[in-house]
Amino acid sequence: MDDPVTISEERPTTGLWNDPSLPASVRAQALLDVMTVEEKIGQLGSTWPDHDESGDVAPMQDSFRGADSFERAVVDGLGQLTRVFGTAPVDPEAGRARLAALQARVVAANRFGIPAVAHEECLTGFFTWQATLYPTPLAWGATWNPELVRRMAMAIGADMAAVGVHQGLAPVLDVVRDYRWGRVEETIGEDPYLVSELGLAYVRGLQSSGVVATLKHFAGYSVSRAARNHAPAALGPRELADVILPPFEKAVVVGGVRSVMNAYNDIDGVPCGADETLLTQLLRDTWGFEGTVVSDYWAVAFLDSMHHVAADIAGAAHAALHAGIDVELPHTHGYGDPLRARLADGGTSVDLLDRAVLRVLTQKAELGLLDPDWHPGQYTAPVDFDSPGNREVARSLAEESVVLLDNPSDVLPVAAPRTIAVIGPVADDARCLFGCYSFPNHVLPHHPDTPLGVDAPTVLDAIRQEFPDAVVRHQAGCAVTGDDRSAIAAAVTAASAADLTILVVGDRSGMFGEGTSGEGCDVSVLTLPGVQDDLVDAVLEAGGRTVLVVLSGRPYAIGRHARKAGATVQVFFPGEEGAAAVAGVLSGRVNPSGHLPVQIPGDTAGQPGTYLAPPLALKSDGVSNIDPTPAFPFGHGLSYTTFTIEDAHADEETFAVDGAVTVRATVSNTGDRAGTSVPQLYLTDPVASVTRPVRQLIGFTRLDLAPGETRVVEFEVHTDMTSFTGRDQTRRVEPGSITLTVAQSAGDPGSAVQVRLEGTPRTVDHTRTMTTAVTVRQR
Repeated sequence: MDDPVTISEERPTTGLWNDPSLPASVRAQALLDVMTVEEKIGQLGSTWPDHDESGDVAPMQDSFRGADSFERAVVDGLGQLTRVFGTAPVDPEAGRARLAALQARVVAANRFGIPAVAHEECLTGFFTWQATLYPTPLAWGATWNPELVRRMAMAIGADMAAVGVHQGLAPVLDVVRDYRWGRVEETIGEDPYLVSELGLAYVRGLQSSGVVATLKHFAGYSVSRAARNHAPAALGPRELADVILPPFEKAVVVGGVRSVMNAYNDIDGVPCGADETLLTQLLRDTWGFEGTVVSDYWAVAFLDSMHHVAADIAGAAHAALHAGIDVELPHTHGYGDPLRARLADGGTSVDLLDRAVLRVLTQKAELGLLDPDWHPGQYTAPVDFDSPGNREVARSLAEESVVLLDNPSDVLPVAAPRTIAVIGPVADDARCLFGCYSFPNHVLPHHPDTPLGVDAPTVLDAIRQEFPDAVVRHQAGCAVTGDDRSAIAAAVTAASAADLTILVVGDRSGMFGEGTSGEGCDVSVLTLPGVQDDLVDAVLEAGGRTVLVVLSGRPYAIGRHARKAGATVQVFFPGEEGAAAVAGVLSGRVNPSGHLPVQIPGDTAGQPGTYLAPPLALKSDGVSNIDPTPAFPFGHGLSYTTFTIEDAHADEETFAVDGAVTVRATVSNTGDRAGTSVPQLYLTDPVASVTRPVRQLIGFTRLDLAPGETRVVEFEVHTDMTSFTGRDQTRRVEPGSITLTVAQSAGDPGSAVQVRLEGTPRTVDHTRTMTTAVTVRQR
């Protein structure tokens, strides 16, 4: 930590920029007009106090540890403060005081008294010690519940705002294209509509609390060749436009998101951090984005050191600034002396500098940081980062995210077992409940003597709590990784002696090879990590009632295991309340309602491959010997009751290419207990000018139904929802027949209706309708 400095008692220079009654853009321009070049440059940089304590958060970051001291970094002003809470364990009050003290020094170091924007990670909660650990985004996707995601984000934002944090680096809107990629756990799923709806909900929730949301990673990061982190994105312009971009587009155009972060990868040889077409022409000129673009950590320097599209760091800084990156994170490297030299010799124009600075100052005005009554110590309200309210939201998300894949023998729910064998290496490890962008898995490995900071029972703990009258015995059987099979025999013995076996296998998330899932933890095959497949085979071979629980950050090819198990449950890192949610599903206290946001791949399915594909990407007898059919399809999820979807019909059989049609279907609970159905609307376009997906999600809802209850679900489908990118790279609505199917998954035949669009092809843009409105009515 830097030594304290004396704070200047001098009043900062004041002007129109301090007048809250004026528009933020006017205030920012007034301030920009009186700033020196040095002061402007300061607003584009950042600093990471105590960053050497952070551990590895980016590859080859050791090359960039020579950051300026805090005092040097804040001379003449500072754009952003990096991870004051999220670098090392600090309790809430100490963290708030630390941030206030740093801000006071930032304010004192520049003549206008401009504070920095403080940012933190917030993907699975406020990224700090003792804060609620919510489910990972793939678990949000499994809930299919935008309103619950909005509530979570609002709670996260409220905690951050209460201690002076202004910007959160979330949500991740990358659409899954290859399950082998390590960051699948950070995504919401493999369908752009599902990702866009839940991502939009997160943006709205976080920003309603006064915290700037940051879209990650713009764009194409999830389409890396061979699923290798940072590898070039292997995609064409149509896949980019129709699969990768829609979630970002909706968050910008509909959600009014205030920040975007560039992706590390290149697309067809152009790194995203140096792509003016992406960061300026599309994002700003076309979509109308008015916020700030921040660099992913060290992405500016990577243009030189990794991508080699610049001869040196000064050239990298120019390329990034020209493309449209406004702020360099996590500390100033290219946007410091190298940029200053480029400006001095005319290699970079002052107009480019002013463009970025104006955006930064406008956002600071919007956040109230230029107001005359703002001061570093104003955040004083008591805080509880793991409040009962937070935990209630975390519990609801966890419970709604648990997916019952199969239950052929009605083993679940479990009724009063006398003895339970809990087998598996992730059953008694709380960190197996969290993703890599959680504080315990990201930071605490560098502080091994620090406790978790929150109450997070393991699955074993939760099973003992859920079944207090049962004798519960645990055997790990093997480790999450490694090839030691010596403990499998003891696990089989324990399973053979129990009335019920709960076999819990999966991932332990980490960073850059330190986990089996997470950033830089990519895999080449989708078998379970280590020798866990051997453990599962041995335990299932022993017979008896066995429930397979897969607790993971990506889908694994567990179809052959599911065919032998009495029941199979998929859980994506469910957070601190996740173990209780799993136990509740096992006992029946919780009726499962989760549905898959990604497929469970088949035993021999090749990768990459998701459900969103044209006919020749799916099973083609006589064409290829590789069968991509999933073990369980996208959207699949069972309940302890049963549902039917029938009588799909449209209000009109034909409608204009610029019209809308209402599709209605009856959804019934045909079982004997209350449950939640998730009716999904899929589009099939049989004949088009380019190949189209066999099925494409365009609407969904959650529907609570009592036993025997029936409701009518209405989907208001605007023709814009049928649009796609044509051969001329413009988005178009084409006339012709389409099939609209209301189903319980992408693999469910469902109830279908055919309608016809009439007219001539129509071009649409970012102002199109992007959401299918859903109404539920009495029958």
